[in-house]
Amino acid sequence: MSNSLINGGSRRHLHKVAVDVALLVVAAGFVVPLLWLLLAAFDARAGVSVAWPHPWTLDNFASILTYETTYRPMLNGAILCGGGTLVTVFASVLAAYPLSRYHFRAKRPFLLTILFATGLPITAIMVPVYGLFVQVNLINTLTGTILFMATTALPISIWLTKNFMDGVPVELEQAAWTDGASTMQGLRSIVLPLMWPGLSVVTIYTFIGLWGNFFVPFVLLSSNDRLPASVSIYTFFGQYGQVVYGQLAAYSMLYSLPAVLLYLVLSRRLGGAFSFGGAVKG
Repeated sequence: MSNSLINGGSRRHLHKVAVDVALLVVAAGFVVPLLWLLLAAFDARAGVSVAWPHPWTLDNFASILTYETTYRPMLNGAILCGGGTLVTVFASVLAAYPLSRYHFRAKRPFLLTILFATGLPITAIMVPVYGLFVQVNLINTLTGTILFMATTALPISIWLTKNFMDGVPVELEQAAWTDGASTMQGLRSIVLPLMWPGLSVVTIYTFIGLWGNFFVPFVLLSSNDRLPASVSIYTFFGQYGQVVYGQLAAYSMLYSLPAVLLYLVLSRRLGGAFSFGGAVKG
């Protein structure tokens, strides 16, 4: 009996050790590239291996902090992704409201179509989209690129917004309707303030997805003065005949800052679940 207990304890211990080792390997796969990024950004002789800078220097940042290399692409990216995010969130709220509040025969097929659209590869439709943009004179325009980037983000954003909106009790809106509020007034004054945590999630998710989008602006924008940072970062792989790893790492750190800052600004909205019990009872 004691031997079986010992054997069972040993097997559990070995299983725990194996799980810990597997988790450490997975964690290393994330930590090592980030560690290389941090160290290489401050190393003037950075290479592909992780190495301690000797000495630490800001030369890489000084080299890339120019209008053509960093400031203009960052501004273009902010315009494209910020505009695309605003259009996406606004359209998602208007599309999610009837899906959340009304019942109609085509509701389920429409939701399944939206879910199916989230899995479509963007590369499959870029050729006809490019031809369409040429015909309507939207090629190489920020407006046309913003609209198409927002369109690509709409399916998953509508799906997420609808699920968050389902968490807001309809009884709160009905009370507002009784007091004479219209449907849009109820949406603006009741639903949206209560689902701010969900809208923050949709906003962050949409912006990060658009901020990292390389293919769409690369195809639809042909002028260098309109390319966002997600495309201009590609120039570090060939403009000098070889990869300048230190400058690439420094640029990558600056490139990640807008998404991090957006998360920090909206993170206060993400804590806690919806709690409407008292409001409904009152």
